[in-house]
Order: sequence, then structure tokens, then C-alpha cells
Amino acid sequence: MSTNNNRLRTWTEQKMIQIPQLFFQFYKELNIEDDEALIVMHLLAFHMEGNDFPTPNDLMNRLTMPGNDITSRLQRLMQKGFLEIKSDVDANGKLYEKYSVYPLWERIMQMIEMKEHQKSATSLQQEEGEIFRLFEEEMGRLLSPLELEKIGFWLDEDKHSPALIKEALKEAVFAGKLSIRYIDRILLEWKKKNITTPQAAQKQSEQFREKQTFNRPQVRTVQQEAQSTNKVPFYNWLEERE
Repeated sequence: MSTNNNRLRTWTEQKMIQIPQLFFQFYKELNIEDDEALIVMHLLAFHMEGNDFPTPNDLMNRLTMPGNDITSRLQRLMQKGFLEIKSDVDANGKLYEKYSVYPLWERIMQMIEMKEHQKSATSLQQEEGEIFRLFEEEMGRLLSPLELEKIGFWLDEDKHSPALIKEALKEAVFAGKLSIRYIDRILLEWKKKNITTPQAAQKQSEQFREKQTFNRPQVRTVQQEAQSTNKVPFYNWLEERE
């Protein structure tokens, strides 16, 4: 319970959202009735005042509900698994009981995580669909069944991210070697080097180009200089490497 409550507190601090705000946002989806939600808010208010176990009479003094209705709604919240009565020991060693809404926060945290997972899955599907469109756009034609299968393999089996595949496509376009075979070799080399992000891939390519530029012969004819203008060395990924 406490672990999930800490997770919820950390999440709300990062998002700058108050827990009561989350409660109002989600209680309908949790099938909590309006009168039950009102009781939960009063329990939170009593907790802030130092009373963790208000009686039905305490609640009745603040609500327009009859005492029997308040009791039945407290029981309903417990039956639904949103509220529980826990035993604790005070500073003097005296046993006492209190209401705990941690089960409710736990359910809210689960719902938030589920929604974020669904959102991430939808975003990933869109990114993967964009990959196929980009390849067809760069190649200027529809992809063949084998090419579609290979790209799907990169995503599903090799677990390359769409962003990394895009970076490999850019590398192939830059080198003027736009083919599935060439891009597959790029991804294979990156996998061997444990390169998993576009940033790491860009850094590796930049380092190679800087090294190639540094190692160029310094004595060049005017004709050679003119021919090499605006040319940038590229990494030949199809060469066999150790």
C-alpha cells in the first residue's frame, strides 16, 4: 500500500497535480457514485484535521444525508475495495482504528498507468506506420513484400525503435546507397556496437566523418579540390568489419 501511495505522490509531484484533483478526474470511471465521492472527500478533510476515524455522527454533522445512508455508503466503498479500516498503534502504544483510502489511490494509480501504456502503444503504432511511408517516399515506389517483411523484422524481432530505423534510412540517403540491404547492414553494425538511440548513431557517424576528414591528404591540386567541394565522407556499411 505504502509503495503505491509513494508512487502516486511522486507522480502527482512531477505533474503538479493534487490527489483530490485526480480523484475528481477518475471517480466516475471507477464507478463511484457522487454521494460516495462526497464522503471520501469528507474523510480526507477529517484526516487533515487529525481525525482518521470519524463516526457516522461526525459525518452527519457536515452532510445532509441521514446517518443510515452515510453508514451504507461507507460499507459500499469498502465492498468496492476503495476504503478499508486498519488498526494502528499511537505514540503511547494504544491501539486505534482508522479509515485508509490507500486502496483507492492504488486503483487510481493503476488506471493512470493503464492509460499511459495505451497512449504509448498507440503512439508506437503510429510511428511504425510512418516508417513504411517514409521508405516508400524516399524510394519513390511501393515497397515489395520482401522489403515490407524485412522492415517488420527490424521492428518486431530485432526490436529496433522507429527512431533508430529512421536514422539508418537517413544515413543510407546521405551515402547515396538507398537499399534495404544497405540499411540492414547499418542496423546490424549499430546493434553490434550497442547503439540503440538516434543520438548515439549520429555521434558515431560524426566521429567517423571527422576522422576521415582529418586523415585526408593535405597536398591537393586545384582540380581535386574543386571536385571534392561539398563532398562529405560517408561510412561504407557494406564493407566487412571486425
